[in-house]
Amino acid sequence: MKVLRIVANVGTPAPDEARRFYRDVLGLDVLMDMGWIQTYGSGETMAVQLSFMSQGGSGTPVPDLSIEVDDLDAAIARVKKAGIPFEYGPTDEPWGVRRFFVRDPFGKRVNVLSHLR
Repeated sequence: MKVLRIVANVGTPAPDEARRFYRDVLGLDVLMDMGWIQTYGSGETMAVQLSFMSQGGSGTPVPDLSIEVDDLDAAIARVKKAGIPFEYGPTDEPWGVRRFFVRDPFGKRVNVLSHLR
């Protein structure tokens, strides 16, 4: 058996509220929309990963989701334009990532990161 995909499911009475954050701010594609469920992702292959954490690194709380982007500065600009407050960062971490935390419309803590080069 080979795991092909892992999807984080977030329960909400208003799935449409995800569109502003996950599509408009983070730039994900709407892969499926059946009204009661909306799935966001990328047409490109994404790696299958699960992380189990006792803390979020640098003494931060554990984020609900981690989303790696190719251009963190662009993500920062989109978050600022949308008026979403940063909960942590942006900051360069000692393990080689630059990241920030924000909350999505459902209160989930999202770790947006890029690997330092």
